[in-house]
Amino acid sequence: MTLSNLPPLVTIFGGSGFVGRHVVRALAKRGYRIRVAVRRPDLAGHLQPLGTMGQISFVQANLRYRTSVDRAVEGADHVINCVGVLFESGRNTFDAVQDFGARAVAEAARAAGATLTHISAIGANTNSESKYARTKGRAEIAILETVPEAVILRPSIIFGPEDDFFNKFAGMARLSPVLPLVGGGHTKFQPVYVADVAEAVARAVDGKLKGGTIYELGGPQVLTFRECLEIMLKTIDRKRRFVSIPFGIASLMGSVASLVPFITPPLTADQVVLLKTDNVVSAEAEAEGRTLAGIGIKSTMLDSILPTYLVRYRPQGQYTGTGRSA
Repeated sequence: MTLSNLPPLVTIFGGSGFVGRHVVRALAKRGYRIRVAVRRPDLAGHLQPLGTMGQISFVQANLRYRTSVDRAVEGADHVINCVGVLFESGRNTFDAVQDFGARAVAEAARAAGATLTHISAIGANTNSESKYARTKGRAEIAILETVPEAVILRPSIIFGPEDDFFNKFAGMARLSPVLPLVGGGHTKFQPVYVADVAEAVARAVDGKLKGGTIYELGGPQVLTFRECLEIMLKTIDRKRRFVSIPFGIASLMGSVASLVPFITPPLTADQVVLLKTDNVVSAEAEAEGRTLAGIGIKSTMLDSILPTYLVRYRPQGQYTGTGRSA
């Protein structure tokens, strides 16, 4: 095979993360050459079995260092940015990763003549009270100014085997007799399956999505925070009480938790701000077809996936309800 007829090369920033690894799988099945750009290539070996021999390669890159971003993008036909942080830690701030880092990726993609797909989040807004949402919003503006034909995907909360939502609360339910409902648990979500998000990314790489467009990705169900936890508890066969925590108290608790070094805070003050606003696909996106259904992807039901990975949180694991002991 000559260089002229090699499959296109796709660079994926954050390819070893929760969403990234599913994007790698979707692209590998399509036959693309994949270059995974991560801070620790030595910890990304689990991606190798997702492709054929030599199909997936690795390069060291850190979004805070522009030269490493340029090197990772060199020669790529398409660039995907999956990098994001849920809370700030050390030098991994929202500004550094979600604003500066996204700009760096867009500028590198433009310089390389590559097309670009960026994963943002529903709620991205430069005027938001949440720093997370503000930096996501600033990144979107910078990306479309730099690469006008870029595709931006805004998912709601993403569920799947490595998610940070259902796993977190299932873990809490295994140890605690109560579960917290921030703001009463009325915030609405539209949980979307990680493989559906990955398929949307792959279709963007295929050129099937309209450039310069922001798509909003949500699953088939709109559920409140409380309803999400109720489904989770039913899945793991546990009964727990709910305790409603006002936003003000939750914010204070989040601020204190964020001060404890070397641990992942269960909740931050900024995340409490996010919980004040529903996280669902907008009516405008629905009307304009900028959704999973609009691009021909049938979204996956929560009930069909949760049991496949939350089984370990059941009282007797896979043997719960079978009459057998673990």
